[in-house]
Amino acid sequence: MARIEFPERGYGEHVDWALLRPEMAAGMGALSEAVYKNTKLPLRERESARWTIALINDCAVCQDTRARDGQAAGVDEGFYGEVANWRTSTALSDRERLAAEFAQHFALDHLNMGEELWGRLRAAFSDDELADLTMCCGMMLGLGRTLAVVGVRAPDERILV
Repeated sequence: MARIEFPERGYGEHVDWALLRPEMAAGMGALSEAVYKNTKLPLRERESARWTIALINDCAVCQDTRARDGQAAGVDEGFYGEVANWRTSTALSDRERLAAEFAQHFALDHLNMGEELWGRLRAAFSDDELADLTMCCGMMLGLGRTLAVVGVRAPDERILV
């Protein structure tokens, strides 16, 4: 049950609550759209970061969301299970594991992202890819944490990103 009272507008709790402040909701939606429509990261790498943050945030909406073209890219329920165990997974690529590791540090320990981690990241990703990953993680952490704090349910129809 959501922690904020709001009128039901028929969009689902994940949207209806934010419409208490429509000008701000529009900005949140625009940020999400900008990230998902403009990321240059391969889908599996983006989803590695997104799923890691969804689990950290314990966001019901984020955990129910799936990649739109996931099946074609090998992003299925087994993939999400591998990402949840990225440290020991042998099914993920080095970059997919690094995306999950970066997302975890971003969400939980951003002040201790040392030179060793950045060295591995820079060896695997270009600077524009790292900028992309950072912006993706910022949006995912912020909006996912927002939905988790408000306590909204996932919509009846699964969100595809």
